[in-house]
Amino acid sequence: MEENSSSIRIAIVDDEALIVMLLSDFFAKHEQIVVDLTATSGQQIIDAFKGAQSIPEILLLDLQMGEMNGIETAAILKQNYPDLKIIVVSSHYKKSFMGYMLKLGVNAFLPKGIAPQQLAEAIEEVHAKGFYFMSEQIEVMRNQIASSVPAPVFKTEETLSEREIAVLRLICMQYTAQEIADKLFINKRTVEGYKSSLLAKTSAKNTAGLVIYAIQKQIIDIDDCFFTLTE
Repeated sequence: MEENSSSIRIAIVDDEALIVMLLSDFFAKHEQIVVDLTATSGQQIIDAFKGAQSIPEILLLDLQMGEMNGIETAAILKQNYPDLKIIVVSSHYKKSFMGYMLKLGVNAFLPKGIAPQQLAEAIEEVHAKGFYFMSEQIEVMRNQIASSVPAPVFKTEETLSEREIAVLRLICMQYTAQEIADKLFINKRTVEGYKSSLLAKTSAKNTAGLVIYAIQKQIIDIDDCFFTLTE
């Protein structure tokens, strides 16, 4: 399928070549998602990124791989490409790993048995809004997040302005940057500036981290964050 300006460019890394092939074949038929790079090891995808003229926007990453595992791979890539969004898809999926994955800077954490169409939906959500949580993960967060996510997720404590808080609330409610701009009567670039300021002030690694921060600081209720997923 030909790439267009609205395509979401992704990379896939999994040490099972069959998984890489099946996912590549599935997305080849998808209207919006284009597979730019594939690899069967962490080092291979790191080398592929170094040699690429432009890097993909989203990486689908296996957790358990030989030599360099997914956690090590994600840490290296996030250090070198901080804007890269990472979706971990793992057969070692456990809901209890969510907090750690968010600290690592992962934008979504999914079981390898997920349906391909749901995976495509997760990619679209992460691309548009920066995070994706399954309903069961939301339930875990409702019950545990206030007390269970370690404080080191956020290293600094700086006062947020009223406008930053307004932007943060809308981010948590899953509005895109353009939708936030329309609601606050500002331009998209200004919204992105506020988001960068929020990331710096909270030391969150990504949008998912901002959501956790807002819930912990009682800036927004968890049910308001995920209203579109639970309606």
